[in-house]
Amino acid sequence: MGSFSIWHWLIVLLIVVMVFGTKKLKNMGSDLGGAVKGFKDGMKDGTASGDDKAAEPPSQVSNSGKPSEKTTIDVEAKQKS
Repeated sequence: MGSFSIWHWLIVLLIVVMVFGTKKLKNMGSDLGGAVKGFKDGMKDGTASGDDKAAEPPSQVSNSGKPSEKTTIDVEAKQKS
């Protein structure tokens, strides 16, 4: 009484197939598989890019042609009102 038999599951499967149809179930399955694959790839890329950024120190960009000449640019921020 507490668990379902194989016949119960077959009847539920038959009802689901009749309601949704095989084509729609196939599309839902492939969409779900693509979403899982995309999630795994995103997690792998996020981990790899985080490790690469931590390994390399940030580099400074200089606009002047002479590396020994250092200049400072003062910038004033204006707030929008």
